[in-house]
Amino acid sequence: MTLVTLSDVTDAATMRKISFWRYSAVNRTTLFAALTCALMVFSMLGCGATKKLQSIQLSTSSTSETSTSGLNLQGISANLQLYAWANYSNGKAVLIHGDEVAWQIVLDPIYNQDAFGFALPPPPQVVQLSATGLATAVDPAFCTWVDGAAVTQADPTPTPSWAISGAYDVTATFQGMVTPVVEIAVADTAGDPNNPNIPGTGGVGNNPTSLCGPSSTP
Repeated sequence: MTLVTLSDVTDAATMRKISFWRYSAVNRTTLFAALTCALMVFSMLGCGATKKLQSIQLSTSSTSETSTSGLNLQGISANLQLYAWANYSNGKAVLIHGDEVAWQIVLDPIYNQDAFGFALPPPPQVVQLSATGLATAVDPAFCTWVDGAAVTQADPTPTPSWAISGAYDVTATFQGMVTPVVEIAVADTAGDPNNPNIPGTGGVGNNPTSLCGPSSTP
């Protein structure tokens, strides 16, 4: 018996198998690509939801967010570097800088007098602020600290209780969001020795050596 090879049939069957393999491979590739795209979209949506900007904050540190209360420029040419931090909904805090951060400084609308009750001039006098958040004390010199300790005849020189009589308010703006105000006081000159006055002593106050604010020296 002679075996006859039906080339047309064999070729057709083989082609069908090859076509099926190719079809299966294409389907697997398409399915994989679709799944990959879906995962990427899901991931992007998730990232977008977990990285939403919630707030921005000023700090005196470039490594972490720190308290900005009681800031003071003591002496002409004294410097104070501020840093802006962005806080996101995923709990991360990121140091931000460059052209995206805009810095502003104004005279405080309420606390705007020196230790003697005279009006403070607006910036760039007294305190200048650079485009990178560097605050510098400049002329004219002022003291914006007063000693609010209660003075009595029994205790004419109590421990000082410093309060700000005037301040310069600094903020930064990032992506349309503004930081809380940071107040900067200055101690460029001597303070008021007669604030407050001791009753019945002819104007002798609680600050006989004319100190100006915390950590000041006569």
